[in-house]
Amino acid sequence: MEKDLEVKYYEELKNYTFREGAALFGVARTADLGERHLSLAPPVIMGLDRAVSMVFHLSDRVLEDVVTGPTKLYFFHYQRVNVLLDELALKAANFIQSRGWDALPIPASQIIDWQNQLAHISHKHAAERAGVGWIGRNNLLVTPQFGSRQRLITVLTDMPLRVDNPLPWGCLECRACLSSCPSGSIKENPADFDHVGCYQEIKSLIKAAGISQNICGLCVKACRPRKY
Repeated sequence: MEKDLEVKYYEELKNYTFREGAALFGVARTADLGERHLSLAPPVIMGLDRAVSMVFHLSDRVLEDVVTGPTKLYFFHYQRVNVLLDELALKAANFIQSRGWDALPIPASQIIDWQNQLAHISHKHAAERAGVGWIGRNNLLVTPQFGSRQRLITVLTDMPLRVDNPLPWGCLECRACLSSCPSGSIKENPADFDHVGCYQEIKSLIKAAGISQNICGLCVKACRPRKY
């Protein structure tokens, strides 16, 4: 009976988020994230044992504007998608609360420590554990449907939800992101990704573009959906 309830709530929440704009959906156990990927204080997340991951597909046409670095068009799109994701998380949290459960929406883009890549939660690792995709050589979430052309949001909850299984690592022979990176920060082995080099290159690119968001977009554009 408990498993039936988990499936029922899972399908109801998934269908609701799809109607509100989500393109992909998955659920993980928060306990599987670890302290590095979930840094909120224990009193805030106590009892919230599920992480709901939702994905919005970025505009492929907007990404065509990204040639040598981020552009104002991509910057505006990136910002508006974050707003949409935050609204999606609020609506999903409200949906959960209206059914008598607790929910905590995590902002789509709120970095606590950019240089060390730390936030309240790692949306990409939550999505990885939720079976949405895997962490690619470019240090981003890669999905079979969109490659890395997406943005992510997470809601923590105690609603009993079926948990998804992680996908196998799927980059395999694809190395499109390596040649797209002007700083050479992307390596053959994902564990060797150069966070500092990436950060320094982004600072240079956004200064040249005249924008205020730490974004690049080059490896996002390069990582297209494939048949893995």
